[in-house]
Amino acid sequence: MTIEVTDQNIKDLLAEGKPMVVDFWAPWCGPCKMMSPIIDEVAADYEGRALVGKLNVDENPETCEQFGIMNIPTLLLFKNGELVNRHVGLCRKTELEPLIDAIL
Repeated sequence: MTIEVTDQNIKDLLAEGKPMVVDFWAPWCGPCKMMSPIIDEVAADYEGRALVGKLNVDENPETCEQFGIMNIPTLLLFKNGELVNRHVGLCRKTELEPLIDAIL
């Protein structure tokens, strides 16, 4: 299951130190809509091993500015609370899995 990531909770989530993937998206973004079921599948597949969250860029400008989000969808991958990888644009599940496996 995906978690909602916000300006208010991202610091606490990162402080947990668990591997985490954050999907930066917006409801008006076509590629984001296409990416959503992939993110949901990945969240189910990696449940208990990695946190998978979604952050609405329209509602959370501080986090977008902090991480320099210029295009969506953007996926940020964190390990031990640190940003270790970034993927910009739509991707297949088969492209996303190796990125997540690398942070486990």
